[in-house]
Amino acid sequence: MGSIPKLLVVDDEAQTHTLIKTVFSDLNYELIFAYDGVEALEKVEYYRPDVILLDISMPRMNGIEVTKKLKKNNETKIIPIVIFSALKDVENRVKALEAGADDFLSKPVDIMELKTRVSSLLKVKAYNDHMCNYQKKLENEIDLKTKQIKDASLETIYRLARAAEYKDEDTGSHIKRMSHYTAAIYRKISKKSENEDILYASPMHDVGKIGIPDYILLKQDKLTPEEWKLMKQHTTIGGEILKGSSTKLIGLAETIALSHHERWDGSGYPHGLKGSKIPLAGRVTAIADVFDALTSKRPYRKKPYSVEEALTIVKKGRGSHFDPDLVETFLFIKGEILSIKKKYDNGDQNWLFSKAKTG
Repeated sequence: MGSIPKLLVVDDEAQTHTLIKTVFSDLNYELIFAYDGVEALEKVEYYRPDVILLDISMPRMNGIEVTKKLKKNNETKIIPIVIFSALKDVENRVKALEAGADDFLSKPVDIMELKTRVSSLLKVKAYNDHMCNYQKKLENEIDLKTKQIKDASLETIYRLARAAEYKDEDTGSHIKRMSHYTAAIYRKISKKSENEDILYASPMHDVGKIGIPDYILLKQDKLTPEEWKLMKQHTTIGGEILKGSSTKLIGLAETIALSHHERWDGSGYPHGLKGSKIPLAGRVTAIADVFDALTSKRPYRKKPYSVEEALTIVKKGRGSHFDPDLVETFLFIKGEILSIKKKYDNGDQNWLFSKAKTG
């Protein structure tokens, strides 16, 4: 409640307005007046009064209807409402009580009773305001703490995922870019909770590379058939590392590790899954991972493809390498994808630790 209490008086009789002005002339109240229910709702919206004095019988909208509307609105339901009614009007008093009225005053109004009721209800309003503000403050603090925990969790995932590919110069940025690409695609096709899950799970897509020999990971020439057979095992190794968890997030990461190299036409690995049999998370991650790999430096390709070249390759993979619908989604959000690329595209400048350079 503000420093000056606001009192809204709603009555179609001018003498009631005059009476209220007289009664509260010696008190520091801001008095607001309305002559019918419709005008009352407009003034409640504009002024947000601390107490409402409301007559039952009015043109356009009566006091009971006004009370119902105000008490159904989360922003106005805490405003105390005093109903003016005739002493013997029991039926309307009951209806007003059912609608949510906080108090009653009989006409003609007793001046001392009016002052006492208003003073009491202002204290109630002040307490309600205090509790609402406290709750909002508590919710904000909880949201802040939750964000801090989530940020720390994501940073931990990035760091651990980077350990699997530590010798790749661009790994830190790659993990961040592709995970945000994946989440961006998911935002267009799934629920909000799944967007967050995929952001946390997708960085672990290549965790199985920790079990692949360095000479294969860093080889600048084309891999031999035997070396390629070993390289492909990073999917199953990742699945083994992540399997058996009771948490949804790690389970999703396991699925991604196993399926992000499957292809829509069934020519991928490790299981040769085809079409919609490939888990959605794996299909989405595949596009994000390939696009970022194409536009990044790699031991086997020092010069990255341009964005337009990479987009062309993704388009050509529609229906063979990638889910056609997901390619359309990816291309539709190209602007967001490029914004993510720009944000995380300068090597490891945003990374929290620098990889030690060895001679």
